[in-house]
Amino acid sequence: MAMVLRPLFVLLLAGASFLAAQGTGLRLFFHLSYLLLALLVLSFIWAWLNLRGLDLERETLTPRATVGEYARERIMLRNRWVLPKLWIELRDSSDLPRHGAGFVASLGGRERGRWLSRTRCTRRGRFRLGPSTLISGDPFDIVRLQRQVASTSEILVYPQTVDLHDFALPGADLPGGQATRARTFHSSPNVATIRDYVPGDALNRIHWRSTARTGQMMVKEFELDPSADVYLVLDMQERAVVRDTRVLSSVMQRDRRVMRGPWWSRPAQADDLDEAELASTEEYAVTATASLARTLLSQNRIVGMVAWGQHREVIPAEREVRQLFKILEALAVLRAHSTSSLAEVLLAESQRFGRNCSLIIVTSSLDERWVEALQQLRYRGVRAAVVLVDPQSFGGWQSADLILQRLAELRVPTYRIQQDQPLADALKMPVNLDLVV
Repeated sequence: MAMVLRPLFVLLLAGASFLAAQGTGLRLFFHLSYLLLALLVLSFIWAWLNLRGLDLERETLTPRATVGEYARERIMLRNRWVLPKLWIELRDSSDLPRHGAGFVASLGGRERGRWLSRTRCTRRGRFRLGPSTLISGDPFDIVRLQRQVASTSEILVYPQTVDLHDFALPGADLPGGQATRARTFHSSPNVATIRDYVPGDALNRIHWRSTARTGQMMVKEFELDPSADVYLVLDMQERAVVRDTRVLSSVMQRDRRVMRGPWWSRPAQADDLDEAELASTEEYAVTATASLARTLLSQNRIVGMVAWGQHREVIPAEREVRQLFKILEALAVLRAHSTSSLAEVLLAESQRFGRNCSLIIVTSSLDERWVEALQQLRYRGVRAAVVLVDPQSFGGWQSADLILQRLAELRVPTYRIQQDQPLADALKMPVNLDLVV
């Protein structure tokens, strides 16, 4: 607005001086009107020339980053003319939150300047850096002109991961084999733990010493063969996501209080948006999935991922070095925009899950139909564990007790994550302790 008002004010002042000269006949008003018009024309020419002969280059130093890390970008502005540039302002139009690459510079003839921008990544996703706008004007700041520079680049921000040293996969109870380089779906001969006897368990799996000590039948469970597939199934149904409106309400109330104070005490709008967006079951589930993938791959497991978000994302189970980056790249851009329920996803992808394959389901859904779909997979010999992001802790009205009870009946180890709870603590031990003896 100031770019238009200032030249218009000078033009109106020149016109008023000319009218006064016509009415009074004083040469002073004629000279003043001519001087103001000349000043306005000179200011336009100065501002126009100040934006010519400039080259802008952007170099993304960190094309990949993780939430919590800093994204770095180098910006170079070069003056190709002999004439100096009194002042040049750069305004950045990037959609990366908190990205403040703008600056004001003064360049001499044939001089170049370099600036390093550091931005703390607060949201996962694929973001655009640029385009930029160059703004300059005359020494009297009467005229300001701008020029668009279409130089852009991209940065991919991975979700945050947490070390889960105490997380362990559920044991296997099928006839054992041994860890080999070939793909197999058997359990290993190494005993992982013991549990209560369930009708249908093989008699040669009974642990007689524990049976004699406790007075009831106890059965051995075996470690999974490291060559068995482990699939992370992330529920990205839009209806299952719960966002804590209490955080947004508190942010708005805080803004109303601090906006009455001095400008330096006012919070940045991006900080408020980040705080409100991260308080959702979606972001907690994505962080849990990324952390589980990192942990399992570090244990030399064969890990894959299935997630139906705005598109169907299936990453076949592999053990290669790049597998973690494949999963993180997919999680960076996935959003909970799916209309398919978790039950539909499990049924549609059931042919992918072979005998003795392990599933780790990450969801906040309290719909009992997906438990029935999981039960069908269990009948086929698929092992499973569930990471339940408790929607009630995010302000949801429905309790997760019924789902937890159904999973306990299926003897599925279940981990519950609540808002503001450290992820490593939540995934240390299942909430149904009787399943992991």
